[in-house]
Amino acid sequence: MEPVFALAFGVLVAASAYLVMSRNVLRIVLGLLVLGNAANLSIFLAGRMGSRTPPLVPGGAEALVGGANPLPQALILTAIVISFALIAFTVILFESAHRRFHTLDTEELRDAEPKAPTGLLPLPAERPSPAHRATEPAR
Repeated sequence: MEPVFALAFGVLVAASAYLVMSRNVLRIVLGLLVLGNAANLSIFLAGRMGSRTPPLVPGGAEALVGGANPLPQALILTAIVISFALIAFTVILFESAHRRFHTLDTEELRDAEPKAPTGLLPLPAERPSPAHRATEPAR
């Protein structure tokens, strides 16, 4: 069963990469959502999928033997909350950008960036590195 989940993880990562590289802002948000689910699946795959015994230590025992690992489950619950907060923040950010610029196309949003001011001073000449100064003879 684990090869099927590994294949599903690869498909989710590929789909999220495709969606994140899109020009449409809504597809970018969906790509982030799919990428969060792929990360959750990878944590789930790392934490022993075969055991279905509850992660309970019987009375008098020192350690858990043969039970499901509770750490990946706790990490996935935390990751779900964090990814929900990230998606909610991204949706609000893109909604405010849509209200301000009236577009969801990232190339058109690039035109909304302020232009670089003209008449700036030229960049200073390249300075020698500290290692270069150490090899120069003292004057």
